Amino acid sequence: MRANVADWLVVKGAKLDDVTRKGEIVQLVHEDGAPPFYVHWLDTDRVTLVFPGPDAHVERHSAEPSAPAV
Repeated sequence: MRANVADWLVVKGAKLDDVTRKGEIVQLVHEDGAPPFYVHWLDTDRVTLVFPGPDAHVERHSAEPSAPAV
């Protein structure tokens, strides 16, 4: 897993009722983009150091704004 600043870290819940968490990667620990990452979580508005597990994936930052919901 590799990431860049401004990419999204998405962590799926382990159980059926668990929510999916999403946060913006705000700082890299390693220059090559390998974990761990500092992540600003959308649900708690906190920044934490994250060592992602197998339930996590990186979504690339898109320079294009997302389409508005209709």
